[in-house]
Amino acid sequence: MNFIETLKYRNEPLFYFGLICFVLAIIFLLLTKISSVQIAGANAWNKPFKFAFSIMLYAWSMAWYCYYLPSVNITLFNWSIIILLGFEIIYIAIQAGRGQLSHYNNSTPFYAFLYLLMGLAASLVTLYTAYIGILFFQYQLPNLPLAYLWGIRLGIIIFVIFSFEGALMGGRMTHTIGGEDGSIGIPLLKWSKKFGDLRVAHFIGMHALQGLPILAHYVIKNTKAIFIISTLYGLLALYTLIQALNGKPFHKL
Repeated sequence: MNFIETLKYRNEPLFYFGLICFVLAIIFLLLTKISSVQIAGANAWNKPFKFAFSIMLYAWSMAWYCYYLPSVNITLFNWSIIILLGFEIIYIAIQAGRGQLSHYNNSTPFYAFLYLLMGLAASLVTLYTAYIGILFFQYQLPNLPLAYLWGIRLGIIIFVIFSFEGALMGGRMTHTIGGEDGSIGIPLLKWSKKFGDLRVAHFIGMHALQGLPILAHYVIKNTKAIFIISTLYGLLALYTLIQALNGKPFHKL
């Protein structure tokens, strides 16, 4: 409860946006158990669930971190994130409800345009996050433990790199290498157990945004150690990307 109260105090707009996404994620998860509609071999509500939960984590993470910066137009940042990512989750949910693809959908000029808009929205969010990362390098922030500060910096760097890795999927119009999308996958995340899956590296890299700062603040608390762990973490994400590009499933690492 203290975390929730502090988060709300630090950034109320992103707190409520993240809370809405969290509620939506629960609803979408329940719909995966109720609905039998399939899209590309997976339950139609699986993708909305993953996106809603991921957006919640992103919104709350950035709400927490941006509070440390002495000079940032937080209102512009907040509403940029809410509008851009809000559009994504709304469109993905609408398409799930209609039993149609949101991603890789060029079946009509209108759907192709909306898919292009989603890619543009994701790119703008990533670029804005990169800008926030630059600010964390510009300011010394002496009140933050150095290991924690570097955890935030390195987490943002890895997040940005592997967010843009999503362009590989967009360019290929598929996330599966060596087979068709919708092959047998692990529960919930649905990463392919038979072919290469570009979503694995995308997931691992993007969640450095939460994992590395948490480790640096609560567990490691050592600057050299967080550099080493961040390097190993980034190499893991890179290795899963190479593995996927070679058409090999992640569980054969």
